[in-house]
Amino acid sequence: MVKPEINITTKRNMDLHIEKSWLERIARGVLEVENIVSSAEMGLLITDSQTIQKLNRIYRGKDKSTDVLAFQMTLGTSQEPEQIFVHPPDGIKHLGEVVVSYPQAVKQAQEQGHGVTRELALLIVHGILHLLGYDHELPEEEQKMRDKENEILTGLEPL
Repeated sequence: MVKPEINITTKRNMDLHIEKSWLERIARGVLEVENIVSSAEMGLLITDSQTIQKLNRIYRGKDKSTDVLAFQMTLGTSQEPEQIFVHPPDGIKHLGEVVVSYPQAVKQAQEQGHGVTRELALLIVHGILHLLGYDHELPEEEQKMRDKENEILTGLEPL
């Protein structure tokens, strides 16, 4: 069986002390829990605050840094018909891209009193769940997403 493809990129010259294999383990863990086990691909970018702020400004109209952005590419997820992505003929489900700000993860880890790896894992899980259709606009959606995040993070321990 072919495993989902996870394309991991880190911003060049970033002082990141995390192995790509660890990042892949986290991403793959989310996909496995959600039964995405083949014919899928996604991207994961670990970047700086300036890059994520620029993306947030361009794509969300918010000129501020954030911790994680998810660019969902699955069929039928957009409210605008002209923005719906069509599945390519290769049969691979293109989930989208998750972008995480490493400096923001460091800051939030310090604020929360846990390690950077735990915070990075949480942000990666959160972003991938968005790719898979989870949201947190309504209180019941938020609770469902938080419960799923906790379930996945518990299964991935130790972080």
